[in-house]
Amino acid sequence: MKRLRNVGKHINLLLGGAILVFFLVMMTVSFFYTPYGVEEMDIPNKLQSPSAAHLLGTDEFGRDIFSRMMKGTQTAFFVGIVAVGIGLVVGTIVGGISGYLGGWVDEIIMRVIDALMAFPGIILALMLVAVFGSGMWNTAIALGLMAIPGIARIARSGFLQTKEQDFVLAAKAMGIKPITIMFRHILPNVSSPLIVAASIAFAVAILAEAGLSYLGLGVQPPDPSWGRMLKDSQPYLVSAPWYTYAPGVAITLVVLGFYMLSNAISEISDPRMRD
Repeated sequence: MKRLRNVGKHINLLLGGAILVFFLVMMTVSFFYTPYGVEEMDIPNKLQSPSAAHLLGTDEFGRDIFSRMMKGTQTAFFVGIVAVGIGLVVGTIVGGISGYLGGWVDEIIMRVIDALMAFPGIILALMLVAVFGSGMWNTAIALGLMAIPGIARIARSGFLQTKEQDFVLAAKAMGIKPITIMFRHILPNVSSPLIVAASIAFAVAILAEAGLSYLGLGVQPPDPSWGRMLKDSQPYLVSAPWYTYAPGVAITLVVLGFYMLSNAISEISDPRMRD
């Protein structure tokens, strides 16, 4: 049984890591090189099937799909990084303060968090984008705000469990400032579940961005987005299926990679899995 668990852990880590490294390399290369211009149109060659000249075919304007896929990785990872950064920083601070101080502070903060979690996250993101406008930055910020409640609850749970341990009590007895205890002594000991939560939040952000862009409320042209490509390819699903498959498979693989990586991190950090 232990051997089977170890095999599963390594598969998640290796396969998930390989998928994400592939797309990270694609993103890095796209900053310097794409086979064709992202907005370079070639109407006579529109909706061409995959070939040596166009690895993933062309779209309805004759643009190279592979080049647009490469640029789309920039959008996906930018939105994910900004959203996770906002969610992780704000969520950890809010959850840490709530868990460490406890009492009425914890009660007030948790009631606010519960209210936010009762409201579907994607609906909240839709509302924020509708109010403040679409675009890459607004989409990323809206998805970051969506990630705060879940990460805050995880941080609170970790701080509650750790604040009564001996090394924290010793730090309090030595007169160390609470903020130092929170972020120098407690936070490193609750980092594993936060990293797992951040990995999952990254996958959710990429998926949500694709959904918002598909609805026309997310990233706007000329910035390429996998979700927007899915929307644009819908009328050609039968006549040019490769146009739909390319962004659809990319979204699926990136989300799968982050979930596999989060599972691997969770298993590695779980002491029971090392027995």
